[in-house]
Amino acid sequence: MTLNPDSPLHEVLANRAARAVVQNYLPGIVNSPMLPQLKDLPVGQVLGMNATLSSNENELAKLWQLLGALPREDHRQMPQTRHAAPANDYEPESVARGSAALSHAVDVGCWDILEVTMDGPALGNPFTDVELTAVFVHADADGRAEQPVGGFYDGGGTYKVRFMPDRQGEWTFTTRSNARSLDGLKGAFRCSAPTPVNHGPVRVADRFHFAHADGTRYSPIGTTAYAWTHQPQSVQERTLEALAGSPFNKIRMCVFPKSYLFNTNEPDLFAFERSGDDWDFTRFNPEFFRQLELRIGQLAELGIEADLILFHAYDRWGFSDMGAAADDLFVSYLVRRLSAYRNVWWSVANEYDLLRAKSVEDWERIAGVVTANDPSGHLLSIHNCFGFYDYNRPWITHASVQRIDVYRTAENTDAWREAWGKPVVIDECAYEGDIDQGWGNITGEEMVRRFWEGAVRGGYVGHGETYLNEAEELWWSKGGSLVGDSPARIGFLAEILRQAPGGVLDPLPGDWDAPRGGVPGVQELIYFGFNRPSYRTIFLPPGKACTVDVIDTWNMTVERLDGQRSGIFRVELPARQYMAIRLDMVDGPIS
Repeated sequence: MTLNPDSPLHEVLANRAARAVVQNYLPGIVNSPMLPQLKDLPVGQVLGMNATLSSNENELAKLWQLLGALPREDHRQMPQTRHAAPANDYEPESVARGSAALSHAVDVGCWDILEVTMDGPALGNPFTDVELTAVFVHADADGRAEQPVGGFYDGGGTYKVRFMPDRQGEWTFTTRSNARSLDGLKGAFRCSAPTPVNHGPVRVADRFHFAHADGTRYSPIGTTAYAWTHQPQSVQERTLEALAGSPFNKIRMCVFPKSYLFNTNEPDLFAFERSGDDWDFTRFNPEFFRQLELRIGQLAELGIEADLILFHAYDRWGFSDMGAAADDLFVSYLVRRLSAYRNVWWSVANEYDLLRAKSVEDWERIAGVVTANDPSGHLLSIHNCFGFYDYNRPWITHASVQRIDVYRTAENTDAWREAWGKPVVIDECAYEGDIDQGWGNITGEEMVRRFWEGAVRGGYVGHGETYLNEAEELWWSKGGSLVGDSPARIGFLAEILRQAPGGVLDPLPGDWDAPRGGVPGVQELIYFGFNRPSYRTIFLPPGKACTVDVIDTWNMTVERLDGQRSGIFRVELPARQYMAIRLDMVDGPIS
């Protein structure tokens, strides 16, 4: 029996060829977050939801003809066989060990990239046939273990190893490889002091927060532009210009291109070479990765962390379901290329629960591939759509959360901190914009309110924009230009955070109608959100005094009230929404 308009959508999507046909016609519907609700409906009914397609009888007839020619078989699962281990006889014994030409810098700054380049063999498929590792040792090891770093093939007979030294002084390294010419090469270099702007990779600090490796406080003020590196070069350049003038110091971005609403263009570069009409998942396209590396390096120059999403469901090319062997090969290759970049974070998946071909066991395995190939130990998480991943898993450094309630999201931050014992980053709280989807049409005021709610509860909320325009160039997906009202106000919040003791806020016991955050006995922030009181009565413990700032989070003003306050006192407010009060405790006698 052939596929037809009455076939259930899930049956059509389970057939790889049929899924490609449907995705070509309506990528927005088949990749919709509503897919779980649509999957049991007849495919004809689902496609009929699109007025343009349903009114075009010729296109519909063509679609049904294409589907009807396909057998009713499940081709969704790719082969799960593992690649054979690289053979020890890749090069003949006539090739001298360690004979490949080698080059590298002799001095590199701490937390910068040492790139070791080797000219080696190009026999067979070097991406899978050659294994290369360099073992780095500091001159004053002090019992520290050797640091093995995986290398990669960069095409054209060139192999590379990238290492991010985290300690000043003299280093040496030795290569190991099944390719004789690449085995036993040696080198030495000096790691000098970092530049003033290089504070090293971001780590978890104080359990619920972040800091760079040198101890400099880092508070993620994030945004999302999923597919910005898959756009024309002019759009990518405008994205960098917009970021340079923004408050954002983190950006969520996909490694693979995206196929979804307002994002149907075909990128210029792909991660893999083609074999006929299909991708060859065993052969990478180095030019694709060089372009990605260029943009990551430019983000580093702007002081912006690149939160890289390895897998996602919004895919019409087959990258979301390559099979375990191809997944692991891709992840190990990507991580080996990028782990020496200090501004990289790993997100194993965006909305992992929409990738239905993968199980929790698959995600655990993929996370293991990341950690095994990342000697720098970058931050690592996974992002949900409907249900949370188990953020208590030991490999997860922080929770990367999407709202699971239309209204209440940032208000859960303190509870999530308590449940997981890790930093909470609400990477998707909805987007400021005006599209027809509820996740993409909140106001700038509501976006800023969610940022403040998350901040006073000890977490970090992320931004995005989905304002419709004729070019369908929405920041949340393609980047380009920031046009919303929230970025400037988010920058104001970032400055308030920098002024907090230690640069962080933790949740404090609050009033029933207003959360509080800060440092006990040092500073408290009271946030009123969409409430608009005309005054607030404050109670301080006996013997305590404070200065009082009235903060208008939307108009970005701070008004310091005269004198110090103690005991029970009243703070006059303008009866406007989005106000806050900051109490800074003072030492010495009460004035």
